[in-house]
Amino acid sequence: MATAKFTRAEDVSAARRWTAFAFLMIAEFLYGWSFNTVDVLRPQIRQALGLTLTQAGSAYTAQSLGALTGAVVLAQLADRLGRRRLLFWVIAGFGLFGSLGALVTSYPQLLGQRFMLGFFLGAIFPVLIATYMSLFPSRIRGKLASIGQGTYNLSVVALGLAYGTQIGQSDWRVLLWAGALPALVIAPLVFLFVPDDRIMKPWGAGDSAPAAAKLPVLELFTLALRRTTLLLFVLVGLNFFAYQAFAGWVTTYLKDVKHFEPQVISRIVTWQFIGAVIGGFFWGWFSDRYGRRLTGIGFFVGGASVLLYLLVLDSAFALQFGGALWGFMITASVAWAPWMSELYPPHLRSTAMSIFHWGRIISMTAPLITGAIAEAFGLPTAMTMSAAGLIVGGVVWLMIPETVERRRAPLPTPNV
Repeated sequence: MATAKFTRAEDVSAARRWTAFAFLMIAEFLYGWSFNTVDVLRPQIRQALGLTLTQAGSAYTAQSLGALTGAVVLAQLADRLGRRRLLFWVIAGFGLFGSLGALVTSYPQLLGQRFMLGFFLGAIFPVLIATYMSLFPSRIRGKLASIGQGTYNLSVVALGLAYGTQIGQSDWRVLLWAGALPALVIAPLVFLFVPDDRIMKPWGAGDSAPAAAKLPVLELFTLALRRTTLLLFVLVGLNFFAYQAFAGWVTTYLKDVKHFEPQVISRIVTWQFIGAVIGGFFWGWFSDRYGRRLTGIGFFVGGASVLLYLLVLDSAFALQFGGALWGFMITASVAWAPWMSELYPPHLRSTAMSIFHWGRIISMTAPLITGAIAEAFGLPTAMTMSAAGLIVGGVVWLMIPETVERRRAPLPTPNV
């Protein structure tokens, strides 16, 4: 194979690396579409299977548990056996189990299907993103992550638009197939477009790098890395909890509390993710320029935007603005992908980035807790927990070490 001559990512041609990145963005789009069907299609799934609010929310819990399991297991296999090899199974796996969602007819089947779908989706962040982080230098990783985040959010915009169409309303199962079947088609193309990381050192690793241990996850808890690992775990958990407490219920809130028509709901949710697309590009640039840690200010403003959305805004137009603001602010988390790749040595990159899904240990409780609160006190009260999660998460964010060295222009020499 032509890639056999490469020993370092720096030796791979720019055309080859950017082609690989473009292919990975196609997989990212399908991942985002498939992952968010559990939220966007929740009203239809709930009605089709006759579920309660708590049962409908628990589908996200099952998917999150699967994502956590898949992230831990598959990320370590990627560090040991190669990321490109694992990518094939990851993409094919979420394509297969996403398709099977159309055949679900009962609550237990829904939980099982969502767990297995989550198992493969959970490896996208630690395996797919770690793959392209290894192909490029640190100075542009924030921007690359912003493109990835933008692609993810565009997929949700597309899903939201499709949700409001006649096809989306008449047969929601078509929307499951739209994200899953293309994944099955492109999975084998991984071997054509992505360089083989087993014979290529990551960018910046030098001519040699230590191999991952038999259990790479244990290295994350060595004395030097333990505090950072635990802080990242708490931060990601609060982020997912806050996200699910708001985004997981927003279509239900707009339908059952605000009583908007599906077309209006589609438009409001679309603007929510348009804001996220714009925010992803902004925060990617911001984190490369001003640092990963300072980017955490987005979480504080994001918490305030939740309260604005639920307590102040009322009309469809105003809620479009509020949703766009919320989406813009929460995508400050785009800084995490390069941050995690820089906080740990290259041979632990996939395992370290699996921390992104460890937070689901915390977040998988969100639908159960917010569902119970919603049934007791109303859905708006339950969704305000998102604000608390974002603000506390912002505090934790500021406690994690910076990895970007800000370049300052030299002071002018005074004339004597």
